[in-house]
Amino acid sequence: MQGDATDLAAAIRNGNLSAAEAMQASLEAAARQEPLGAIANLDAAMGLASADDRDLERRSAPDRFAARPFAGVPTLAKDLGGPFAGLPVTAGSRLFARKGGEADSDLAARFRDAGFCLFGLTTSPEFGLSLASEPAIGPICRNPLDPARTAGGSSGGAAAAVAAGIVAIAHATDAGGSIRVPAACCGLVGMKPTRGAIPGGPSFGNHLAGIASELAVCRSARDTALIFDRLSGKSRGPFPDPSPVDSDNGRLRIGLLADTGSAYPTEDIRLAAVEGAARVLESDGHEIVPLNWAEFEWSVTSSGRAFADIVSVNLAALMKTAALDEGRAEPLTQAFAARGRALSATSLWTTLNDAVLVSHKLWALFDRVDCILMPMLSSAPLAIGSFPSDHADTDLHLERMTAFAPLACLANISGFPALTLPFGQDEHAMPLPVQIMARMGHEPRLLSLAARLEAEGRWQHRFPVAGLPS
Repeated sequence: MQGDATDLAAAIRNGNLSAAEAMQASLEAAARQEPLGAIANLDAAMGLASADDRDLERRSAPDRFAARPFAGVPTLAKDLGGPFAGLPVTAGSRLFARKGGEADSDLAARFRDAGFCLFGLTTSPEFGLSLASEPAIGPICRNPLDPARTAGGSSGGAAAAVAAGIVAIAHATDAGGSIRVPAACCGLVGMKPTRGAIPGGPSFGNHLAGIASELAVCRSARDTALIFDRLSGKSRGPFPDPSPVDSDNGRLRIGLLADTGSAYPTEDIRLAAVEGAARVLESDGHEIVPLNWAEFEWSVTSSGRAFADIVSVNLAALMKTAALDEGRAEPLTQAFAARGRALSATSLWTTLNDAVLVSHKLWALFDRVDCILMPMLSSAPLAIGSFPSDHADTDLHLERMTAFAPLACLANISGFPALTLPFGQDEHAMPLPVQIMARMGHEPRLLSLAARLEAEGRWQHRFPVAGLPS
């Protein structure tokens, strides 16, 4: 499988290479792969200093070093979310200078405590408003599997860096599919956790009324399980900590949604991948329960509207409270901020009430099934330039995103966990992703099913992890 972060951590722990050697390999890979545009800001000195600290700890405090599951593993933060001290986040916008200085967020502190060595920021679209990562300030992020195509968004730089092997794992955020869509574009595993499972403090600047979550894009289900276990819980936010439910090996009722309606049709080969995943799980003794698009249509529409209203109001508030020079932003960003200012309080209230109903309707579905298999993307990753931001038509932009990933927002608005992984490839050797949703707090079940499907070996990473011994 060309290795993952767990393999790299084991190689460092076992002395097959040092953290400094792993970091140097990542820096060299970043230089070779610079045309991908995956990295928006690189700090080699920070990375090497962090790696040296881990190597020193390995010699002087081996027990503490061994307690860190990703000790010495190089990684990158996203240029949105966090923040990570010393990394100058700009949210892909010229409205912020790259000056850093902010203290670690609670999540960033957990990344460091897990042993990661950070050395830069990955490319994001301006304010995360797109399912492509092509900010006007650059760089344009390309898919390492086909540079003519998008790596997805808004965590496209993270996904491109992991798929290309620059790093084995990378921080990512998801407010409307922004972990899962890039993972699906690049042949990776991406999970949006249950609302409240991951800390967002102390500022909750990326909270977005609860629809946003942070975790990582990964090369394996086991990496996803390990980082989720290390980062989740005790989030000290507005929601109670979900009570994780252990996965079980009993007979599950697996809902199968193999349709995304006539307005947002999914290619047959991608629907076939979802059905193929269902057959594998059925062969294990699980029950497959067919589901209809009509059971999801209202929720999908309401989720899209809720996403649009929440991000628009958030952006309008940010422009005001931070006294930003909005005129320097991309035209689409300006249009979303204007949309937020024009939205009445009563309209927003209606949207937020509908979001609660979306969650309630999903709970009703989960009375009948234990998890749901569904499509992630309607087509192969689109060409670079398919989500332009040089216009002010927010409705057109939202329609384009929904057409590409019809079910992406559903997990964000409802609060349920969802995971995507590749399950085969198309005639152009691009991944065929599937998505699985489960009840709140049932990440272990998602991860167990993902590991089972991954074991089928229907997808192989194209690029090895930098520094990982063969």
